Amino acid sequence: MVQASRIPEVTLSLPAAIGLLALFLIVGAVLVYLVIGMTAANGDNAAATATPETTATMTVIPTEAATFTPQPTATNEPPVDYTIASGDTCTSIAVFFNVSVQSIVTLNNLPAACNTLSVGQVIKVPKPTPTPLPAATNTLEPAAATLAACEKVIYTVQANDTLASIAANYAVPSDAIKNYNGLPTDTVYLGMPLTIPLCEREATPGPTPTPTNPPPYPAANLLLPADGASFTLASDTITLQWASIGTLRENERYMVVVEDVTEGTGRRLVDYVSDTKYIIPPSFRPNDTAPHIFRWHIISVRQSGSDDQGEPIWVDAGEMSLQRVFSWQGIAPAATPAQ
Repeated sequence: MVQASRIPEVTLSLPAAIGLLALFLIVGAVLVYLVIGMTAANGDNAAATATPETTATMTVIPTEAATFTPQPTATNEPPVDYTIASGDTCTSIAVFFNVSVQSIVTLNNLPAACNTLSVGQVIKVPKPTPTPLPAATNTLEPAAATLAACEKVIYTVQANDTLASIAANYAVPSDAIKNYNGLPTDTVYLGMPLTIPLCEREATPGPTPTPTNPPPYPAANLLLPADGASFTLASDTITLQWASIGTLRENERYMVVVEDVTEGTGRRLVDYVSDTKYIIPPSFRPNDTAPHIFRWHIISVRQSGSDDQGEPIWVDAGEMSLQRVFSWQGIAPAATPAQ
């Protein structure tokens, strides 16, 4: 009979067993500490290498600065050279060029009396400063202005009313009521609103109602001749032209005023026309050999009645136009007899 060999037995004393157990606990604690330390280190490295978050930054967008645009101003033009002719004076030259006598005296260092001019002398004449045109205004046409100025009332047709009875009650012609209301016939019906134009009232005994005039007309715009134009012996007549201000009424005209500035206030021509042009009669031509300076303007007028001689009485119906000047030479100088 074979007996199996026995496994050798290890016998530890109690202190040795406790020491061995303590050793295992210490080794395990060290291993756990190392593992925790490595994990923390890896976490710190990952945090250190993490991509930093982008921080929003404020970007100032440049705004367009308000720029000041200077308004255009009139630029004075350089003076012109003018050669003194026979009969010229500082006053006539100033009127012709629409400047002041003082500006000519100052620019040429002339005496205050300006009495040293001689034929053939060349002087400097300043050009006038341009005057800005007035702002445009909303002006009604004469017909529309008259319609807007007409006093009107609204009447509602009552029982037994007829167009004739309503017209008689307001002293307004039946045709005027029909025209203002667009009625094709004289038929009206109960409750119908009618516009009664009181400005169309017929004349009644006693004080006559004052007619309603349209608002003042605007100033006429002068066209020809150009300001400062010169006319010679070949010009027998001169035609003045201006733009229409609208349709004139039967009692309205354009008043044309032409005066000979060289002659002073003695020679003055005033006439009334319904056209937008006027021919200066040859009789108004200068009677001497020197060129004369003429000033002219236009104004709309309205007849307000008649005088004792039956001549119309005119009153202003609008604004006066700007003034223009032109020169017109008179007769040719007499020939010098041969010696």
